[in-house]
Amino acid sequence: MKIKINEIFDSIQGEGPVVGCRQLFVRFCGCNLNCAYCDTEFNEGIEYTPDELFRKITSDYNLNVFHSVSLTGGEPLLSAEFLKEFLPLVQKDVKIYLETNAVLFDKIAEIKEYIDIISADIKLKSSSGFDSFALHEKFFENCSGIETFAKIVFDENITEDEIEKCVRLAGKFNLELILQPKMSGDKMTVSSAFCTLLLNKFTEKYKNTRLIPQVHKFLDVR
Repeated sequence: MKIKINEIFDSIQGEGPVVGCRQLFVRFCGCNLNCAYCDTEFNEGIEYTPDELFRKITSDYNLNVFHSVSLTGGEPLLSAEFLKEFLPLVQKDVKIYLETNAVLFDKIAEIKEYIDIISADIKLKSSSGFDSFALHEKFFENCSGIETFAKIVFDENITEDEIEKCVRLAGKFNLELILQPKMSGDKMTVSSAFCTLLLNKFTEKYKNTRLIPQVHKFLDVR
């Protein structure tokens, strides 16, 4: 079994509650969505078997220095069959951090035993072009027992209905919500005043909410 890996690199996590932590990023090719704000090139890469990828990362990097290995993309869960063979090899050495668009609910069920932290997107139609709340609900049902937070990329078009749906979903599954303003390069596409207003709206309905922009954009790292 072979899958295509776009890149492997050592960097700083710039999103969510482990922001600032050193991670080894393994970027998978391919995605099942085409979000309007996506700025990642992930189609070209090198093919690996599970054993080859394990040997690659353990020969090129000291896994002991990393907070975790970030499986990112693209959408890593498209490679669930590959991950079922790869993750048992690497999990004994380091935590596994999965970044996902949180719609492939059947795939997370297949590999959840190997995942330590899930960074799950809640897709808003106002910013991504997709309304995926029904799929997100099924996804979070299958995340039980795993440390999971939900990231919400927003712009000034976010609606009151989307806020209500996010809060309901977070409350049902006890999720920490991370509000992430849509970026253009290293600049937010919304004002600081709008960010503060939105955070206030969320916390009045759901206290466990934080506002964290993409810090790696400010640091000018990948």
